[in-house]
Amino acid sequence: MIKLINVSKSYLKNIEILHDINLYIEAGEFVSLVGQSGSGKTTLVKVLIGEERVGGGRVIIGDWDITRISKREVPYLRRQIGVIFQDFKLLPKKTLWENVAFALEVCGQSPAKIEKIVSSVMRLVGLEDKKNRYPHEVSGGEQQRTAIARALVHQPKILLADEPTGNLDSINANEIIDLLERINKFGTTVILVTHNREIVNQLKKRVITIDNGKVVSDQEKGKYLL
Repeated sequence: MIKLINVSKSYLKNIEILHDINLYIEAGEFVSLVGQSGSGKTTLVKVLIGEERVGGGRVIIGDWDITRISKREVPYLRRQIGVIFQDFKLLPKKTLWENVAFALEVCGQSPAKIEKIVSSVMRLVGLEDKKNRYPHEVSGGEQQRTAIARALVHQPKILLADEPTGNLDSINANEIIDLLERINKFGTTVILVTHNREIVNQLKKRVITIDNGKVVSDQEKGKYLL
């Protein structure tokens, strides 16, 4: 569950990036968050993952009020929210397997547990046979699937995909969306931030539209309006 109550955010006194945002996203939903560049959606994403603090209002993730989250607490929040980026952010000198395992190694997990979890998520994203390859040896779609596997190792309740298909062709993009839908069916809340009109319209799921820092539309089975 995600709840934003009267959320506002300003970077300068006279420039309000988010204005009076009120949103409720239920556990297990698949939501597309759309808006043009400069609309405020990137700032909203940063608020949800604890990278930015709000200027006013409250932000609640599950039963955790993160409105005034400290830097020390952010790593714990990121284990509840898996994040996928447009540019994959893989380590070039590590294999796909090592990239996924690294997210557990830094948390001090045992080798046996790492083996079990990484095997499971690599199988889920369909990369068991390419686990020993390096990022430059696989396609962009396979790199993004590796990034998704890495985001899943902590079994997050929420998966936030920030323009996950931005660097992919239409075939790979559709494969990534199919994978996100499959993950959603397991009960994970998925928030898809995208400019891709075609994908949003094909999904026929909830669409939240941000414009000038405000929620201008919230459709249960919506389309990309802007």
